[in-house]
Amino acid sequence: MLYNVVRNDAESGSLVPHESRSVQSRGGRDGGGRGVNGGESLRPANPGGPAKPTVPGASEARTVEVVVARYREDVSWTAGLVWPVTVYDKSGEELPGAVPLPNVGREAHTYLTHILRRYPDFPDQTVFLQGDPFFHLTADGEAGTAELRELLCERLERNAPFGGLAWFRLRCDGLGRPHHMADPSHRGKWKGWGKDIPVAEVFTALFRRPAPNEFIARAATGIFHVSRDRLLTRPRPFYERALALVLADPEDERNTGHAFERLWHLLFNGNTAWND
Repeated sequence: MLYNVVRNDAESGSLVPHESRSVQSRGGRDGGGRGVNGGESLRPANPGGPAKPTVPGASEARTVEVVVARYREDVSWTAGLVWPVTVYDKSGEELPGAVPLPNVGREAHTYLTHILRRYPDFPDQTVFLQGDPFFHLTADGEAGTAELRELLCERLERNAPFGGLAWFRLRCDGLGRPHHMADPSHRGKWKGWGKDIPVAEVFTALFRRPAPNEFIARAATGIFHVSRDRLLTRPRPFYERALALVLADPEDERNTGHAFERLWHLLFNGNTAWND
């Protein structure tokens, strides 16, 4: 899949350009893919509930909740985390401890549903993850639970207001170009195959202002963390409007869910001037 990729420099936050390269993605309408133990449907660890445990080693106690958008991935890896985990399951299977949701709207539907259910009672930090977040954590695609836990501890200890967890960021125009949507290997996997991504259109619908000509997605692949303050920057009606946009395209026929993947950093940029 061809993306315009820029490296995510975790220390400085700078963007280090790379030539367009193939970044493999996993299948599944909710950002699914392989399970880390062969794709078995295993129950989540530490399911649901208010976030009580804090960041290990943090100078100040900070509450954390990890939110996982699952389709059919093996989520037993959540047992290796040290924070409460809420798994939203769209497989249609009975997964003990998980919160069932209809299989619509990709991970955008999952994340926005969670935000509205928690609003305004968020922990200090919320981590949003795909059911199999590992492939995009490092450039070699070989990360596991230990690497994820180490990355999260480092990010959360600094209490950064927002941060993508993928090793790269995506640069695109208002139609999401360059993109992978016509990849022959994905033909027929969702109704939006072969179409552009309405990044600028969704931006304008969300913020009711003209869209920029270029976007640099800082939360590529839909894995990121965001602070309580940043979540509360937007009023509840904003998230209701965002969820309505996703629900208007339930099978991602217009690729609305893919557009949100390129816009999370703007939803949580802290700019209150963009509110109504």
